[in-house]
Amino acid sequence: MVSALFTRRMLICVFTGFSSGLPLYLLLNLLPAWLRTEGINLKVIGAFALIQFPYTWKFLWSPFLDRYVVPMFGRRRGWMLVTQLALMATIAWMGTLSPRDELSWVIYAATAVAFLSATQDIAIDAYRRELLSNAELGLGNAVHVNAYRIAGLVPGSLSLIMADHFAWPVVFAVTALFMIPGMAMTLLVAEPVITGTRPKTLRDAVVEPFHEFIGRAGVRSALLVLGFIFLYKLGDSMCTALATPFYLDMGFSKSDIGLIAKNAGLWPSVIGGLLGGLWMLKLGINRGLWLFGVVQVVSILGFAWLSRIGPFLQIGAPERAALALVIGFEALGVGLGAAAFVAYIARATHPAYTATQFALFTSLAAVPRTFLNATTGWLVEQLGWFGFFMLCVLLALPGMLLLFKVAPWSEMNPLPGARTTNAGRP
Repeated sequence: MVSALFTRRMLICVFTGFSSGLPLYLLLNLLPAWLRTEGINLKVIGAFALIQFPYTWKFLWSPFLDRYVVPMFGRRRGWMLVTQLALMATIAWMGTLSPRDELSWVIYAATAVAFLSATQDIAIDAYRRELLSNAELGLGNAVHVNAYRIAGLVPGSLSLIMADHFAWPVVFAVTALFMIPGMAMTLLVAEPVITGTRPKTLRDAVVEPFHEFIGRAGVRSALLVLGFIFLYKLGDSMCTALATPFYLDMGFSKSDIGLIAKNAGLWPSVIGGLLGGLWMLKLGINRGLWLFGVVQVVSILGFAWLSRIGPFLQIGAPERAALALVIGFEALGVGLGAAAFVAYIARATHPAYTATQFALFTSLAAVPRTFLNATTGWLVEQLGWFGFFMLCVLLALPGMLLLFKVAPWSEMNPLPGARTTNAGRP
């Protein structure tokens, strides 16, 4: 079972995950820290979550990526390369701006990063789905998610540590260079061979993915699946929306956050995600969603506990150990839950409309992070950190309850209409 990890397709998933995760974690971790250290208040920082709207609305332009091909590189690889080049340039440019004097330009730059990142995700998600067989979905997506989180160590750890010693333009320029591994992967791999035909017109690319999904099992089942995708990670997403400002408010320095908070979450998330992927080879995706979802919900309580014993006047070994414990357990829960969740989304797509359907599902999953997370700054000011985290626990429960309908424990088969074979190869 472990040997399944050491294949060329799993290695490709490492690079797709890293390239996909870097720009998002820049927006989630580095951007808030940058704004906070420049004197921007929490309400404004919380409202910055709205710049992530492309992650929610990317399904609107995903049909273009299903229908049109970038010359020379293919339908998936072409769009991946174009967005990766643009991301590297935009991230470097954003670091030259001043949040105090040019806040509107910072908003424009961050929005551009979000748009390019969301577009890259459309192409990468479709490429990965077409690359992996149904049997490989759990493990392949676990590898992708782990690499996604490892990428977060660059803007969430290395860049924060650099910010204590270098000017922000240097920090952003170095961060931008980490897009190069993904670009190299895009140039080296081959376009996957898929079953089914590409949409012949833009109308087909827009209309047929929605028609196929709704017609697959009926309107009621489609709505239940969409409701589950929206709710499953709602509590966890809100819980970590202001993680970096929370650590700062608890008294930890940027170096503490870079060295302890981020790295303490690395190995639990990697080990948890890989174990989750391997377990799903035996358990199936449905049971993975149940078991890993419980760990994900319980992990939110760690943040509530840390908020009760902080903020700290002095930071010593016990305080750093408490931070490492909370972050490590949360990372374990997210690593497990995200692997099963992304595998579920991939399983729900049809091979003829991979980009559009995958974008639709992941867009819906991004709604909490984009719109509801914009209220987190206001909620923290109204409820305090402890009350806010307990609210996140309550918001995590409805998604778990929907598992009774969309992923029954005893049901091991794929969703109705999902493909069972794969012709794609690297």
